[in-house]
Amino acid sequence: MRLALAQLNTTVGDLRGNSARILDAYRRAVAAGAELVVTPELAITGYPPRDLLAKRRFVADNLHALEELTGHIGDTALLTGYVDFNPHRPGRDYFNAAAMIHRGRIVARRCKTLLPTYDVFDEDRYFQPADSNPIVELAGRKLAVTICEDIWNAQGYWQVRRYSHDPVAQFGPVDLILNLSASPFHLGKERTRADLLRAVAIRQGAPLVYCNLVGGNDELIFDGQSLAFDAAGNLLAQGAAFREDLVLVEIPTSAFIAQPSNFSPIEYLHGALVLGLRDYVEKCGFKSVVLGLSGGIDSAVTACLAVTALGKENVMGISLPSQFSSQGSRDDARQLAANLGIRYEVIPIQEAFQTFKAGFRDLFHGLPEDTTEENMQARIRGTTLMAISNKFGHMLLTTGNKSELAVGYCTLYGDMNGGLGVIADVPKTMVYELAGYINRTGEIIPTASITKPPSAELRPNQTDQDSLPPYEILDAILKRYVEEAKSAAEIVEETGYSEKLVRDIVRKIDLNEYKRKQAAPVLRVTTKAFGIGRRVPIAQRYVER
Repeated sequence: MRLALAQLNTTVGDLRGNSARILDAYRRAVAAGAELVVTPELAITGYPPRDLLAKRRFVADNLHALEELTGHIGDTALLTGYVDFNPHRPGRDYFNAAAMIHRGRIVARRCKTLLPTYDVFDEDRYFQPADSNPIVELAGRKLAVTICEDIWNAQGYWQVRRYSHDPVAQFGPVDLILNLSASPFHLGKERTRADLLRAVAIRQGAPLVYCNLVGGNDELIFDGQSLAFDAAGNLLAQGAAFREDLVLVEIPTSAFIAQPSNFSPIEYLHGALVLGLRDYVEKCGFKSVVLGLSGGIDSAVTACLAVTALGKENVMGISLPSQFSSQGSRDDARQLAANLGIRYEVIPIQEAFQTFKAGFRDLFHGLPEDTTEENMQARIRGTTLMAISNKFGHMLLTTGNKSELAVGYCTLYGDMNGGLGVIADVPKTMVYELAGYINRTGEIIPTASITKPPSAELRPNQTDQDSLPPYEILDAILKRYVEEAKSAAEIVEETGYSEKLVRDIVRKIDLNEYKRKQAAPVLRVTTKAFGIGRRVPIAQRYVER
């Protein structure tokens, strides 16, 4: 049987556009001799539709799109994802569903059984779980149709499983296991996924094909990399990473590749950020971006990602020097812009800062200058960048990293202004790795931006380490506390860092939740990003003893 995995980049809510993408891939697959075409989960609506499902007309419109698509399907069958009504009560209003379409009619409908509610998922809010999932027969073959999470609870693979029920284990002998998926990316996910799917194919003694979504939808990034395994767990085919692909695979076949694509973690990170940035900007209706260029490594990396994602003609860099900005930083910002070939403007803020301070002369009389005046500068910069964004229609990108956002080393309504936090899930130490990767074939980011001590340059001779421990230490604590949910005591025992230091960092992370709730959406690349997958109360007083 020749299958085609239509690894598509869908847009949430674009029912017409998504259907056109499905049909285009279907026609190309037919021309290539495919007998069955498989799309990702919820391909018609886009994933995740979230509270668009609260618009009852939305679900009816998605069914109308499915009906129109059905009329174009001939001898080659199509298996695609959509949202269906649940006619039964009690229960949720909808099913996360898949339709098998053949010769102009829907020959089978199947619904998702396991509805994840952990991490970035909230499917139980909307969908009713299927209470059964019969085998689908097509052209004399027995097919097991599963949807994303249904295949992630495999018996014998996990030490502790999330659900008591394994939907795949309930199938008897089948000719093929099919999985329609929208599996969000994080670093290392691709290895776990391939190992899991291989284990399922071997355990079930059946070939398995997995069609994954690709593209960015809000904070989530989907990496594609659709997979096909034979019954012995040999890899038959793999889709491209971070781009659409039509993957053709023959089952059964004796041909297979020994290993999946083996990109380095930093290559995966770079590819994910470029895709997430491009799709967020374009799917939100923008064509270009603006960002502040400080001469530091964070803004430099963000600018490079933007140029790769959108093209140099669609990126504008603004230098906003004050009396505290070093000549070296000004030169580095200018050199970066020249290396990238982007439009570059300089708007000094010193005069505006002095004027702004003068307005508080009487109210602040006798009080020493402190972070108040530092934050004034950041807010003048933020206001200036927003003015440019408004005037020219550019989306403003924030340039802060995860380490800064974690401990609140950022200014509300200042450097936090913007429509997207491009590297806000990238720890500072990993930002340096990204800079090295960007410069792998030659200097794009000036060397001084990478080697000089990081500084906000909001007061004379300031460095980040005036307020923070070295980033290697900060990031080690951050990973354990935020991503691995370890206590301060566990971190002290594991790392040997002083209890005073660890508890101070943990306190800063907890206290600055109010800032992060007001931050721009964050592109998720780690297992626990600030934003969609982390729901910590702002007003709370729990302190670990």
